[in-house]
Amino acid sequence: MPVSPSSSAQTAREGVARQLRELRQDAGLTLVDLATRCGWSHSKVSRIENAKTPPSTTDIVAWCRHTGAENRTPDLVALSRDVESLYQEWRKKARAGLRQLQDSYLTLYRATSLFRVYSPTAIPGLLQTEGYTHALLTGAARVLDLPDDSAAAAAARAERSQIIHRAGHRFAFVIEEAALRYQLGSSDDMAAQLGRLLTAGALPAVSLGIIPMDTPGRLLWPQEVFHIYDDTLVSVELLTAQVNITQPSEITLYEKAFEELRSMAVYGAAARARVVAAIEALSAPASG
Repeated sequence: MPVSPSSSAQTAREGVARQLRELRQDAGLTLVDLATRCGWSHSKVSRIENAKTPPSTTDIVAWCRHTGAENRTPDLVALSRDVESLYQEWRKKARAGLRQLQDSYLTLYRATSLFRVYSPTAIPGLLQTEGYTHALLTGAARVLDLPDDSAAAAAARAERSQIIHRAGHRFAFVIEEAALRYQLGSSDDMAAQLGRLLTAGALPAVSLGIIPMDTPGRLLWPQEVFHIYDDTLVSVELLTAQVNITQPSEITLYEKAFEELRSMAVYGAAARARVVAAIEALSAPASG
């Protein structure tokens, strides 16, 4: 099964912390010595060395200066910035609005040949209708206190999703059946979204698998939403952040998990039957 989705970022943070600790030790300084020279509390030095607090650029500059390692400053600053790019809070990514966030993926999408997407709770973005996306992003904006330009963002996502019709790209989607039953937006919005799945699943470049809720003896429980872009990047979606995984060994684990989840899914007529059943359930009278 995949390791914790934040492990790549944490491992990278620990690497920066280890290098800073080694600089202090090589300079023959104690925690208190370095803290005194920098004008910090010794607890701040400890938190940085134990990867509890990420160092700022100013922190790294001061650390290198007071340990006689100023030549290491550029590399450590660049490495620290790379680390923080692995774990990106949605509120920071969307500070300029949700539409801008959608547009930020265009370069990655154009460069990717094979998209592999697993989602346990929602229809993947590349298969969403504007109405469904609008409802989803409106809720996200409210919960995360983001600027709510969800209507414009939904239109941008719809435009971005046209890539599934363009040559040179292949798509493998695996969705838990429960995602077909979680209603976002109105019943009409949801019906349109499920109808979109039926048409998109018939596209030559698209493989759409549905994992039935009644799958017997499953060995891998539902995971977090994750996207695999070729074999170079895994993007994991958490409530508060996106975790970008680039470590080859971890990418391999996500690929293995995807194949396991994919093997539990149904395809073709069996998948369409699950979608049709979800559409019919929208108009079924409530029991009781």
